[in-house]
Order: sequence, then C-alpha cells, then structure tokens
Amino acid sequence: MVCKRASIVLLPLLFIALLLSTIGGCQQSTEEGLSDWAGSTKVRTLYGRVEGETSGDEVMAWKGIPYAKAPEDDLRWKAPRDPDPWKGTLKADDFGSECIQYDYLGNMKGSEDCLYLNIWRPESDKDDLPVYFWIHGGGNSMGAASEEGYDGANLATNCDMVVVSVNYRLGPLGWFTCEALRSGEDGAELDDSGNYGTLDIIKALTWVKENIAAFGGDPGMVTVAGESAGAINIFSLLISPEAEGLFHGAIAQSGMPIALPVETGEESTREVIVKLLVADKTAPDKAAAQTRLSQMSNEEVSAYLRSKTANQLLAAYENTGLGMISFPFIFEDGTVIPEGGFDVLETGEYPSKVPIIIGSNKEETKIFLYMASLFSEDLFENKDALYQKVASVTSDLWKVRGVDEMARKLRTQADQPAVYAYQFLWGAAGGSGTSVIPGEYGLKLGACHAMDVPFFFGNWDFFDVLSGAVFNDQNQPGREDLSSDMQAYVAQFVRTGDPSPDESGLVEWQPWSNDAGGPKCILLNADLNTASIAMSTVELTETDVTASIDAEVRQVIDSFSGLLPFLVGEGL
Repeated sequence: MVCKRASIVLLPLLFIALLLSTIGGCQQSTEEGLSDWAGSTKVRTLYGRVEGETSGDEVMAWKGIPYAKAPEDDLRWKAPRDPDPWKGTLKADDFGSECIQYDYLGNMKGSEDCLYLNIWRPESDKDDLPVYFWIHGGGNSMGAASEEGYDGANLATNCDMVVVSVNYRLGPLGWFTCEALRSGEDGAELDDSGNYGTLDIIKALTWVKENIAAFGGDPGMVTVAGESAGAINIFSLLISPEAEGLFHGAIAQSGMPIALPVETGEESTREVIVKLLVADKTAPDKAAAQTRLSQMSNEEVSAYLRSKTANQLLAAYENTGLGMISFPFIFEDGTVIPEGGFDVLETGEYPSKVPIIIGSNKEETKIFLYMASLFSEDLFENKDALYQKVASVTSDLWKVRGVDEMARKLRTQADQPAVYAYQFLWGAAGGSGTSVIPGEYGLKLGACHAMDVPFFFGNWDFFDVLSGAVFNDQNQPGREDLSSDMQAYVAQFVRTGDPSPDESGLVEWQPWSNDAGGPKCILLNADLNTASIAMSTVELTETDVTASIDAEVRQVIDSFSGLLPFLVGEGL
C-alpha cells in the first residue's frame, strides 16, 4: 500500500547551503555546494558528486557513500572525522565494506574502512520527504547495513519516505576504553570517550542533517530506528548531548537501556592486553603477562595496542556464539554518555525528548535457546514444556526491562512527548497451542527476537536459510496484511509523531499511560489470512516475572550467561 504523506515546508535550500558553509568541520567539494533535489540519481553532496541507480518498483538507491574518513591507523580509537572531498562522481551502486567482526561460524570478516551509509527513496520529484534512519543490530559486535533484510526499497516506496542505513564501528574498535589511549587534553573529550561506535552513528546523523535535502529528504523530520543493539543505540542517542537536535522521533525494537562505568571497560581492556601478550609470546603465561603489563608505561601500552591488527584485537575476545563477542558495551564516559548513564531518564535530564515507539517480541529469547540447543542437543531434548517455560520467563523479563520500565520512566517526565509501545506476537502459539509458522519452528522460534524486522521492512528473506522454513504460502496473506498495517503506522509516525493514520480503519494506537488500567501497548498479530491488532492494558513488572521462576528454569537460565547477556548480565 502507498502511505499518506503530509506536506512540510522546508527552509530554502540555498540558505541551508550558505549556513552549512559557515559551520566548522564541514568541507565543501565545490563552490556550488549542495544540489537541489531534481528527481535524478545524480546528486551533489557537500563532499562531492554521487550517482546512484534506479532499480525495480520505482525506487532510487545510493549505496556506499562515505560519511567519515576511514578510522584506520592514527584515526583508530578516535572520534570520526569528516570524509575527504572527492573529485569527479562517486559511483554509489555498491555497499561499502562491513566493519570488522566474526561471522556466524566464527570466521573474521570486514574492514576498518567501513563508515558508509546507504539511501533509498521513491522515484519521484517529491522533496521534503521524512527520513527513516536505520541502525542495524548484532550485539554491537556484528552485523552490517548491507544485509539483505535491511534493503530499504520496500519501506521507502510503501511509506513515501527516504530510508538511510548506516555502518558503525563494532566490538573493540567501536567501544574500547583505556587510560593509555586517552590524551586528557582540552578538546579531546570525544577522542577519549571510548564510545566510537556511538560517535559514528552521531556523525552519520550529522551527515544526514547536512546533506539529505539533496536527496529530497527533510533534515527537520528525521526518525532514528533500530533493532536489538540498534535499539540500545537508539536509547543512547536519547541521553547523549552530542546527538541533541539531530533527530525528531525514535523507534526502538527489542533493545534495553544498557551502559557501563568506564572502570568496567578498563578492566576488560586489561584482560584483552594480557591475552594479546600471551598470544604473541611476549609473555609465556597469564601471570607473566599481568606482571609485564604492570611494568608498561602508558606510551608503551598505547603503542602496543596500535601495533595490533584489527583481527588480532578481535581474536582476544571470546566469541560467545552467533558471532557476538563478550564486551561491546556503551560507556558512561561523561561526555558522549553522561555519568550515571540512563539514570537521567528518572531525573528528566536527557536532551532528546522526542516521540518514541518502544517494542519487543512475545518470545524474544527463543532464537537464542534454539541456537544453543543445536550445540547442546541434550539441553532441551524431549523437554518442550521446559523450553516454553524458559522462553516465556526470559522473554517477559526482556519486555519488562526493554519496554515497560522504559515507557513508565519516560512518561513520568512532563516534557516528554508521547510514548507508544508494542508487542509483536506473530508466530507465537498463543492459547491454541498452534502457530502460523509451520512444523517445529512454530515451537522452536515463534515470535522470536528480530521476527518483527521483516514485517517493518517488508523483506521476507531476513532469516537467511530459516526464511523458507518460517514464511510460506499459507501464512503469506496474513503476514503481508500485518506488514502493510505496521508500515502504515510507521509512515504516520515519522510525519506526525503519532502512529495512528486518520480515517485509515486501523486500530488506534494509543500512547502509553502510567495510570492503572490505562492503555499500555498495542498487540501486533495475524492469523493465516488477516492482521489482528488490539490495544492492551497489561503492564509487566520484574517482581511478577521473577516470582514465576522455579528451580528448573533457574538452572537453565544460569547456563546462558553468554547468549542472554541482556538478562543474565543484568542480574536475573
């Protein structure tokens, strides 16, 4: 379906170009500056000309546009810098490299030269379109904007908006704090922060603010959206002073507000250096490496870390499964992320008070339980009831910490705009005991983590080899109907901050209320043929959930410290 759009008046583009030319750090590649949107794949950014492509379904796309210099060599563990202007026309028809990471099989892939973004928009001469800025998931240690399931063509055309997806530094190159790497000089606070992945996302948002008008987007109407770690990063943008004014709405799918003290990051870094010293035989064992590290000056530590390749650094981290490593967390550095982290949600002292959608899936943790059972066949063998119990408890707790508690805290602030919550149920067995997902995957996966992503994007190949097992001809009518409704909600939200389209016939998505019995979240579901959507007044609390954990469930949960870090790591 084609979603409605509102007409928004944009400031004259010439004025914006002249204003941007006076802002420090913004280099113009030509005297002409930013081009007007003219319905062409040839566009002039502030850094150079780019040429995209027109693909099927009347969509234009630009892929692999650099939004910052490659963070290599002296720029490793530094805040991102403006890209170098280029001469000629950049052929923007292929994705840039993904960032350094493990793949699902534990092999390393990617490059440090990875700070690229991608743009899709409808093939038309319309300008002032709202902008949907997508932040991929992957535990902040894996994933890329180039993944097939994140193709923005369907979302852009169905919702008549500009879709931007972005790579950002991952793992030890994205979040890494070490005293030896910090200069402590005035003006170097961003370089010293350790939150380089967060700063990459902010840099990409700055690029969008400065350049997206040339692609027909409205820089005054930007919605940030992300799933899993992408949603964690959305929450971090809300509280970061560096991101203030760069976005005007937010959608956080299956994330949690997680940030750690710098001291915790320092401890992790020391462990990494010890592993590196043993790996390169500088020290014969762990004890000797710890002694060696205690004798090294900050200058020696810095030089040692910078001498390592990205692959050597990544190898010092445990691959906990599914390609994710054990410590890619956001730090409370006091500059990018305030000291005390998400405590500011309770005091109201966070800068980006914007309309927000927060949601989770009914059976979030099933994908983790399923993958774990593949490696340990006896874990749930002939124990379907236990599998369901563990999935139910841990998924409910995910909703408590990632949705209900977050919504309640935000709504206590009088100047916080409306908060909308959802729970995605498609695929869950429900009261009938059967699922619209065929065979054993209805039980094993159900409404698992990331299952909502293909519905938001309208892409049904998101789960790679599992896609054919989950999505079939029988459930196609219902899931496509639900996807269409979900995109209609998104299209309205990015334009107005309220997801309910006027006179659409859709269920009204009411904002979260802290009042007892008030509206809480919308339930997104479908049977084999038709979407089924309703508002709920149910709010989950941690007390209620943890009270239902028995000894058998506890024993299983305690074995998942690697695969359920959001839950176990938070003291379940």
